[in-house]
Amino acid sequence: MTQVGEMIRQMYINGKWVEAKSGKTFKVINPATGETVAELPDGGAEDARLAINTAHEAFKSWSRVSPVERSRSLEKAFKLMTERRDELAKLITLENGKPFEEAKKEVAFGAGYFDWFAGEARRVYGDVIPSPAGSRRFWMIRQPVGVVAAITPWNFPATMITRKIAPALAAGCTVVLKPAEQTPLTALAITKILHDVGLPPGVLNVVTTLYPEEIGKEFLRNPLVRKIGFTGSTEVGKLLMRGAADQLKRVSFELGGNAPFIIFEDADFDAAVDGAVGMKYLRVAGQSCICANRIYVQESIAERFTKAYVEKVKGIKVGHGFEPGVVIGPLINKDTLEKVDRLVQDAVKKGAKVATGGGRLKEAAFAKGYFYAPTVLTNVTEEMGVTREEIFGPVAPILTFRTEGEVIERANNTNYGLASYVFTKDLGRVFRITEALEYGLVGVNDAAGYGHETPFGGFKESGLGREGGKQGIEEYTEAKSIVVNLPQ
Repeated sequence: MTQVGEMIRQMYINGKWVEAKSGKTFKVINPATGETVAELPDGGAEDARLAINTAHEAFKSWSRVSPVERSRSLEKAFKLMTERRDELAKLITLENGKPFEEAKKEVAFGAGYFDWFAGEARRVYGDVIPSPAGSRRFWMIRQPVGVVAAITPWNFPATMITRKIAPALAAGCTVVLKPAEQTPLTALAITKILHDVGLPPGVLNVVTTLYPEEIGKEFLRNPLVRKIGFTGSTEVGKLLMRGAADQLKRVSFELGGNAPFIIFEDADFDAAVDGAVGMKYLRVAGQSCICANRIYVQESIAERFTKAYVEKVKGIKVGHGFEPGVVIGPLINKDTLEKVDRLVQDAVKKGAKVATGGGRLKEAAFAKGYFYAPTVLTNVTEEMGVTREEIFGPVAPILTFRTEGEVIERANNTNYGLASYVFTKDLGRVFRITEALEYGLVGVNDAAGYGHETPFGGFKESGLGREGGKQGIEEYTEAKSIVVNLPQ
């Protein structure tokens, strides 16, 4: 099960697999065991510069390739990624730690972005604009922005890549990808897919590194990079935005979240319990920016809900990702593990009660990995760090509320605004609360999140721009107005 047929261990520049100019390498670690999975090139600014120059040259021809041809390349990538689902999923489990079954679902969903944007490549429409003068004609066309620097995270190492590179390639842009240092193997396997379907050299380039700051600085300083796409923390997003300002580079950021999960007394009770469990624990052990970070339950059903919720959580199996029946794997590293535990212990000191879990799993099977017990906290208040910060771990704080107006105010009382969830059967309330919540995504009686067809992004400090949907490809284009004065 854990054997991978082909594991790429080199960077990809100008259609070739290459080592870092420095000759340095770094280790990719399995967070479940602490073992080394592979050693990869530790690229630096010189490698990034070469990749950018290569992408710039390739842009001259790729931007002129017909939308139909670009669409066909993405269709082929979708089919091949689907065929290689299990191989990719094994890599994800090895370097990320998420359960194999969950990893397979991620690969399938990630492949879907190639499929969706294959269609959107054919629909980058312009506009004909009525002119106030009979002798003049106005129209608008959309053109690719240029070289795109894509910086992707470790929590969804397949989906976050395809969600960025698929629309960029569809629009006619070329890409330099810097995947997370924790999960570069998945990125290289996806790159191999695009290589195998015949993507021209230089259109996609990948630089792996243990020290992303050096690569990031080159992306920001190099005038050939015209857009930066980033998924990660709000803090790093702000740093990138400041750096991008010097050259007014285009940016699209999907950043941190503090998602409220609101359950009203009239909700479908079982669906609400299942949804809250799934959206908290069943996505990378809670290491997702759209995971439920605060669970608000109306007072009249709070005791019943908490009891049912805790029972469900106690039944969750934690373990190594290739073990049958495992639902939660390890956290990604020691720093994440320590942060999660710090938030839990801080909450307990301030009066929170641990209903289940509450600490690191240290038994023999877990000793070498970064495992944390699925945890439920009650008696939680808004002043605790566990409700103010993005937890990024398998910890569910349960809070209670009385009225609709109260919970809306509390849910919005954060600098974040990425995802939110509401369970209710009241149609009037659905309209009121979806319009009042200050979030880029509101799920009503639905904890699945989003689809390829929907634009995804955040309000406030949770990001800029949108990924997915028809809006996703527009982020990689410039609108050009054309004015013609007809000869009389």
